[in-house]
Amino acid sequence: MTNRATTASTTEPSPRGALDRYFGITRRGSTVGAEVRGGLVTFVTMAYIVILNPIILSGKPDVAGQALEFDQVGAVTALTAGVMTILFGLVTRLPFAFAAGLGINAFVAFSVVGEVTWPEAMALVVINGLIIVLLAATGLRKMIFDAVPVQLKLAITVAIGLFIAFIGFVNSGFVTATLSASPPVGLGVAGSVATIPTLLFVITLLITGVLVARKVKGGMLIGLVTGTVLAVIAEAIWHLGPATEKAGGWSLTIPALSGAPVSLPDLSLVGAVDFGFDFSRVGLVTLVMLVFTLVFSNFFDAMGTMTGLAKEAGLADEKGDFPRIKSALVVEGVGAVVGGSTSSSSATVFIESGSGIGEGARTGLANVVTGLMFLLAMFFTPLTSIVPTEVAAAALVIVGAMMLAQIAHIDLTDFRVLLPVFLTATVMPLTYSIANGIGAGFVSWVLVHALSGRGKTISPLLWIVAGGFVIFFARGPIETLLGA
Repeated sequence: MTNRATTASTTEPSPRGALDRYFGITRRGSTVGAEVRGGLVTFVTMAYIVILNPIILSGKPDVAGQALEFDQVGAVTALTAGVMTILFGLVTRLPFAFAAGLGINAFVAFSVVGEVTWPEAMALVVINGLIIVLLAATGLRKMIFDAVPVQLKLAITVAIGLFIAFIGFVNSGFVTATLSASPPVGLGVAGSVATIPTLLFVITLLITGVLVARKVKGGMLIGLVTGTVLAVIAEAIWHLGPATEKAGGWSLTIPALSGAPVSLPDLSLVGAVDFGFDFSRVGLVTLVMLVFTLVFSNFFDAMGTMTGLAKEAGLADEKGDFPRIKSALVVEGVGAVVGGSTSSSSATVFIESGSGIGEGARTGLANVVTGLMFLLAMFFTPLTSIVPTEVAAAALVIVGAMMLAQIAHIDLTDFRVLLPVFLTATVMPLTYSIANGIGAGFVSWVLVHALSGRGKTISPLLWIVAGGFVIFFARGPIETLLGA
């Protein structure tokens, strides 16, 4: 007679040690080696945030004339990314890494700071995070997640794939702004791949693509390392320098080590938050609208990203749910609180985590590896900048292609489904915003179904969310009217 233990062992592999049991590595069909490789690849593709976030946040005077310093922002960016990535991995056991959210940081730097001081702006980010934590802890965030039709969840995955690929094309210089009304974007320089950094992007993309197609273990990491080595050699021969100083240079990071590789991080921005808003300078209506925009962007950016990553990792069910989803939604809100408290802006799930998932990461152990690398990056900032953005961009395009495969699971024969899916997948990359794409999908889904006789199939929560997105899209005129 077969006992229960024997039956269990034949249906599910036995865990190998405490680490395996905790993260469920074997159960998810992964290995420690795959998790380590995935964590490293995720870090390599995300490391640019340690440079990019300070570029966005530093040097911009607030209403009091004060500005954040580049090195300080870089240090707290790495600190927050490391702490939140490890925390998320340990709590949720999912391979979704955290860092300062792009889009949200730009909104803080270019819109929020125009109304308040930097400490007050970061206080608004903290308030935004507390609201999201409350929504997640009470289950309302999960209820909204469940109210989203499966087709829209899949559409979000597809849209994020296109978005992440578009980010890669732009970061590499393969797609550039033409600075004219038509066409608004074009190929490289005057329609040609005319710079060495962009050429290295193409070479890295092809090398990585071949390795992934041949199912070579570590293919993504091998491709990135190979591209970086070629970039270092190219910089040593031609001294390309930054694009800001010379045409054809590197867009963000130069693949060359200069100065001391190790330095102590300046963490003086930790705790630099001010909740004592000066209402003689900024009105309550303005503050409410700023928080509303932060919450909507943070809420739906993260929801869409986690849905897409879970699908890509094979961890989501047919409804789009994934393991420990409530914990994931709560911890994501904590990321905004921590990011605001360190003045690095809201920390959220990064779509670049898909590169590690593409390398084989399936558990939170990959997050621990990525997080430790970010913590080390506080001391090795010169080394993190060796990987040029153009090389890292190749991994983003590969991951975008992988995520696009989810479109095969959407039945597009019904135009009520086709139009919202199409709008989600096109608005997201074309407006450079996950929240915009999700909003376009939600609003169009509700209106098309309601006006074509399918109103009863729409969840009441979806009506509420769609109405919120209408306000989100019209927030500028609404704020002007309320202010007047």
